[in-house]
Amino acid sequence: MTYVIAQPCVDVKDGACIDECPVDCIYEGPRKMYIQPDECVDCGACEPVCPVEAIFYDDDVPDPWEGYRTADREIFGVVGSPGGASGTEPFTEDHRVVEQVPLGAPN
Repeated sequence: MTYVIAQPCVDVKDGACIDECPVDCIYEGPRKMYIQPDECVDCGACEPVCPVEAIFYDDDVPDPWEGYRTADREIFGVVGSPGGASGTEPFTEDHRVVEQVPLGAPN
Protein backbone atom coordinates (compact mmCIF):
# COMPACT_ATOMS: atom_id res chain seq x y z
CA MET A 1 0.00 0.00 0.00
CA THR A 2 1.06 3.55 -0.63
CA TYR A 3 -0.29 7.03 -1.15
CA VAL A 4 -1.82 8.06 -4.47
CA ILE A 5 -2.77 11.36 -6.05
CA ALA A 6 -6.34 11.53 -7.34
CA GLN A 7 -8.40 13.75 -9.65
CA PRO A 8 -8.39 16.98 -7.59
CA CYS A 9 -4.73 17.39 -8.64
CA VAL A 10 -5.53 17.28 -12.36
CA ASP A 11 -4.71 20.65 -13.90
CA VAL A 12 -3.73 22.08 -10.49
CA LYS A 13 -0.29 20.60 -9.65
CA ASP A 14 0.33 22.97 -6.72
CA GLY A 15 3.66 21.32 -5.79
CA ALA A 16 3.42 21.66 -2.00
CA CYS A 17 3.58 17.86 -1.83
CA ILE A 18 6.94 17.86 -3.62
CA ASP A 19 8.43 20.28 -1.13
CA GLU A 20 7.23 18.14 1.80
CA CYS A 21 8.23 14.69 0.50
CA PRO A 22 11.37 13.50 2.33
CA VAL A 23 12.23 10.83 -0.27
CA ASP A 24 11.67 12.75 -3.53
CA CYS A 25 9.11 10.27 -4.88
CA ILE A 26 6.56 12.69 -6.37
CA TYR A 27 6.94 13.17 -10.11
CA GLU A 28 5.28 15.63 -12.46
CA GLY A 29 3.13 14.69 -15.42
CA PRO A 30 1.61 17.10 -17.93
CA ARG A 31 -1.61 17.52 -15.90
CA LYS A 32 -1.07 15.70 -12.57
CA MET A 33 1.58 14.73 -10.04
CA TYR A 34 2.37 11.03 -9.48
CA ILE A 35 3.75 9.17 -6.46
CA GLN A 36 6.24 6.41 -7.33
CA PRO A 37 4.88 3.58 -5.13
CA ASP A 38 8.18 1.71 -4.83
CA GLU A 39 9.98 4.85 -3.66
CA CYS A 40 7.24 6.09 -1.29
CA VAL A 41 7.92 5.26 2.37
CA ASP A 42 4.29 5.83 3.41
CA CYS A 43 5.20 8.67 5.77
CA GLY A 44 2.10 10.68 4.84
CA ALA A 45 3.91 14.03 4.92
CA CYS A 46 2.45 14.99 1.53
CA GLU A 47 -1.19 14.41 2.43
CA PRO A 48 -1.90 17.32 4.82
CA VAL A 49 -0.11 19.94 2.70
CA CYS A 50 -2.10 19.26 -0.48
CA PRO A 51 -4.31 22.34 -0.92
CA VAL A 52 -6.87 20.45 -3.03
CA GLU A 53 -6.95 17.31 -0.84
CA ALA A 54 -5.97 15.04 -3.72
CA ILE A 55 -3.64 12.68 -1.82
CA PHE A 56 -5.06 9.55 -0.26
CA TYR A 57 -3.80 6.34 1.24
CA ASP A 58 -4.46 3.67 -1.38
CA ASP A 59 -7.39 2.08 0.48
CA ASP A 60 -8.99 5.47 1.20
CA VAL A 61 -9.41 6.80 -2.36
CA PRO A 62 -13.07 7.83 -2.74
CA ASP A 63 -15.13 5.62 -5.03
CA PRO A 64 -15.62 8.27 -7.77
CA TRP A 65 -11.83 8.35 -8.21
CA GLU A 66 -11.26 4.59 -8.03
CA GLY A 67 -9.24 4.63 -11.27
CA TYR A 68 -6.57 6.71 -9.58
CA ARG A 69 -5.80 3.86 -7.14
CA THR A 70 -3.74 2.20 -9.86
CA ALA A 71 -2.83 5.15 -12.11
CA ASP A 72 0.36 6.05 -10.23
CA ARG A 73 1.56 2.42 -10.15
CA GLU A 74 0.70 1.87 -13.81
CA ILE A 75 2.47 5.01 -15.08
CA PHE A 76 5.67 3.84 -13.38
CA GLY A 77 5.23 0.45 -15.05
CA VAL A 78 6.04 2.38 -18.22
CA VAL A 79 8.71 4.83 -16.98
CA GLY A 80 10.27 2.57 -14.32
CA SER A 81 11.81 3.77 -11.08
CA PRO A 82 13.89 6.85 -11.85
CA GLY A 83 15.26 7.00 -8.29
CA GLY A 84 14.24 10.53 -7.42
CA ALA A 85 12.04 13.14 -8.99
CA SER A 86 14.32 16.14 -8.59
CA GLY A 87 16.69 14.93 -11.31
CA THR A 88 13.94 13.85 -13.67
CA GLU A 89 12.20 15.80 -16.42
CA PRO A 90 8.38 15.92 -16.24
CA PHE A 91 6.66 13.04 -18.00
CA THR A 92 5.54 13.68 -21.55
CA GLU A 93 2.25 11.81 -21.12
CA ASP A 94 -0.27 11.27 -18.36
CA HIS A 95 -2.01 8.06 -17.41
CA ARG A 96 -5.14 7.34 -19.46
CA VAL A 97 -7.42 8.05 -16.46
CA VAL A 98 -6.04 11.61 -16.42
CA GLU A 99 -6.24 12.01 -20.17
CA GLN A 100 -9.96 11.20 -19.99
CA VAL A 101 -10.64 14.22 -17.77
CA PRO A 102 -11.81 17.08 -20.01
CA LEU A 103 -9.65 20.21 -19.88
CA GLY A 104 -11.18 22.71 -17.51
CA ALA A 105 -13.35 20.10 -15.79
CA PRO A 106 -14.13 20.87 -12.14
CA ASN A 107 -12.09 18.86 -9.69
